[in-house]
Amino acid sequence: MNQALLFSVFVVASCGLAYELIAGALSSYLLGDSVTQFSTVIGTYLFAMGIGSWLSRYIERNLIARFVQVELMVGVLGGFSAAALFFVFAWFSAPFKLALYLAVFGIGVLVGLEIPLIMRILKRDLTFKDVVSQVLTFDYLGALAVSILFPLLLVPHLGLVRSGLLFGLLNVAVSLWALWLFRAQLHAAYGLKMQAAVALVVLVAGFVGAGHFSSLAEAQLYADEIVYNESSPYQRIVITRWKDDLRLFLNNNLQFSSRDEYRYHEALVHPGLAALPGARRILVLGGGDGLAVREILKYPQIESITLVDLDPAMTSLFSTAEPLRRLNADALRAAKLKIVNADAAQWLEENDDVFDFVVVDFPDPSNFAIGKLYSAAFYRLLEKHMNAGALAVIQSTSPLYARQSFWCVVATLENVGFVATPYHALVPSFGEWGFVLAGRRVYVPPRDYTVETRFLSPETTTALFQFPKDMARVDAEVNRLNNQVLVRYFENEWRHVIR
Repeated sequence: MNQALLFSVFVVASCGLAYELIAGALSSYLLGDSVTQFSTVIGTYLFAMGIGSWLSRYIERNLIARFVQVELMVGVLGGFSAAALFFVFAWFSAPFKLALYLAVFGIGVLVGLEIPLIMRILKRDLTFKDVVSQVLTFDYLGALAVSILFPLLLVPHLGLVRSGLLFGLLNVAVSLWALWLFRAQLHAAYGLKMQAAVALVVLVAGFVGAGHFSSLAEAQLYADEIVYNESSPYQRIVITRWKDDLRLFLNNNLQFSSRDEYRYHEALVHPGLAALPGARRILVLGGGDGLAVREILKYPQIESITLVDLDPAMTSLFSTAEPLRRLNADALRAAKLKIVNADAAQWLEENDDVFDFVVVDFPDPSNFAIGKLYSAAFYRLLEKHMNAGALAVIQSTSPLYARQSFWCVVATLENVGFVATPYHALVPSFGEWGFVLAGRRVYVPPRDYTVETRFLSPETTTALFQFPKDMARVDAEVNRLNNQVLVRYFENEWRHVIR
């Protein structure tokens, strides 16, 4: 019996950590800044667990029955937490943070009650030192198991809502197991059995209907019809459609609209690449949608393109889905292209290749994980992979809406020794958008474009490099790994902008 109860500690610990990870991941998807979200969620959760442990002292009788009830409560509350938070964000976005921390606090208090109750039940048959050592051993093993399974299996295959409901069912299973183990010691357990049955039915129904609920809730977040959605280990991928307009959202942030993405990608690629008639080897960092590669492939002299994108879900989607293949002109299936799914910084560390032109097309620096890819350390690493006459182009957010963020990228590139040439283009879906060309010598714009373009011409190119007063340079610190000032700039500036 003791061994069975100890195994339940393993399950209980797994569930407790899972709810914490689900809350942190969900808040990161919806609010951005994963470091802040995980830090505050973990802090609130641990504090609540301490409250729960302290409250356990007031439970003096019917320990087994109280343990069963706690399991049922945490199973229902924790199991439905992701679904409920999605609902609140979709329909009532203003109180989302309040709902998030109330849910985390409630789950934490209940989880904090679990282990003390189990230890008090076990101490009837074990010495104190055995109770402590064995309970904590299984507790830590359960936490290890779910920390591995959560990013590798659960989120990619079940999503956050179904993962939460699965762990809720595991909590209910523990309560049912306890009812069976201690059936001889529980008197008048009919009420507990009915509570467990109701919790089980509700959670099973939720699990079965989770897909419909997720689609309904997510539909409220986007103005247009959702035609594809997926949770990869790295991000939430959503594609919407309205008439002939396809839009890509990553973690709820718009990445492109098919109606005007050509403006962005022409501005990203051609001012730099057209100025390098001798360019043969190209590196693209990010850009898993293949749209930058599409523009690069217009140049017949290009011999090879290496695309490094962290998320295989992105490159797979944009190389297999027919509407997206049409959009990128089947660029991700080109013979000249090599796709590498890896962290860009790690790949640059491990690879010795050098290139004539580099496209750095990362998402905006909305969190520290992405902010490191805009740091001085990253740009020093990038410089080692550029030939003497090479150029790199970096998408650098909006110089109008995030002015200090934009000029922070420029200052960081200059700090590592690059000659930085900033420019901007109007993309209706985003507004004024900024880019920076970086090389070892002064940039000279191309006199003409030898490839077909819909937006750029020699005349319009000149205007890209001219900044009006409201986008002119402002002072900004260098973005370093140890301060990530760019992320703070970005958060402060975009906080007041409705995208």
